[in-house]
Amino acid sequence: MSTIESRLADMGITIPEPPAPVAAYVGHVVHNGIVTVSGQLPLAGGALSQTGLLGAGVSVEEGAAAAQVCAINILAQMKVACDGDMERIVRCIRLGGFVASTADFTDHPKVINGASEFIGTILGDKGVHARAAVGVAALPMNASVEVEATFAIS
Repeated sequence: MSTIESRLADMGITIPEPPAPVAAYVGHVVHNGIVTVSGQLPLAGGALSQTGLLGAGVSVEEGAAAAQVCAINILAQMKVACDGDMERIVRCIRLGGFVASTADFTDHPKVINGASEFIGTILGDKGVHARAAVGVAALPMNASVEVEATFAIS
């Protein structure tokens, strides 16, 4: 078992099949050793694990949990991009997080920490990344969070 898979197993997490795109795009693109993963919603078992707005009924903790689900879906895309061998991941370069929120909500970084901390835990030093955390008025399907990523692979 790989180090990445061991860490996932230790957390009781199984990487699912990647969710199908919800519009006219692909889940990831591989080009010259760089993988760009399209924005992933907090889909688990075919349904959104969290909907609504941060600052209007959705807590920071619930948003962070949704961001972790997004990160699991990012790894699902990466597993496919790496032909099943996630040890090919050289580095998570960047995460971009989008938080559906009210105009006065300002804890976007704390929400996206749910994805960043998960990627760091699973990938170790390879998971240290640059990041953006942005507030938006709405996301597809009323999702509370969406996370995209860029990776280098061997």
